[in-house]
Amino acid sequence: MSTATISAQDINKLRQATGAGMMDCRKALTETNGDFEAAIDWLRKQGQKVAAKRSDREAKEGVVIAQTTADNKTGIVVCVSCETDFVSKNADFVAFGQTIADAAIANNVSTEELIMRYQGGAKVAELINDKLATIGEKIGITKFERVEAPYVASYIHGAYRIGVLVGWIKKLLMLVKMLLCK
Repeated sequence: MSTATISAQDINKLRQATGAGMMDCRKALTETNGDFEAAIDWLRKQGQKVAAKRSDREAKEGVVIAQTTADNKTGIVVCVSCETDFVSKNADFVAFGQTIADAAIANNVSTEELIMRYQGGAKVAELINDKLATIGEKIGITKFERVEAPYVASYIHGAYRIGVLVGWIKKLLMLVKMLLCK
């Protein structure tokens, strides 16, 4: 078995592609003899191991993302949970939550389980494992609501802590669903 020379550029390239830490990227490239694709797979497998170790931990923090379809006839609100408020306030984690909400809207999901459909060529469950490997905390989709009406509006309050969907059914009759991430 030959040992490949791992450069700082290789490590940085893998870090940019996966979001994993520098030392994890170096170890992945070393373990796979510099094979970039195999290193990504190695990191993914490590993430699954971390997920298994963290499965008993509580994820009481998180972000709530609420959004509607382009025609404003359907709306979803989803809570993506994590262990600490430090992570939940991170812009990358909020963007990750938005990715999951986008997958729910794009796939017209009606239940939490259906969010696990494909988004950008990867299952949402795989995206969650990849993010878990990156941040080192238990994360997951803990709550999900959907509203359909002739007109639906969404609202986020409190730095992604509360998400609201309002569906106007008739002139003065409306359906409101609110989701808290705790």
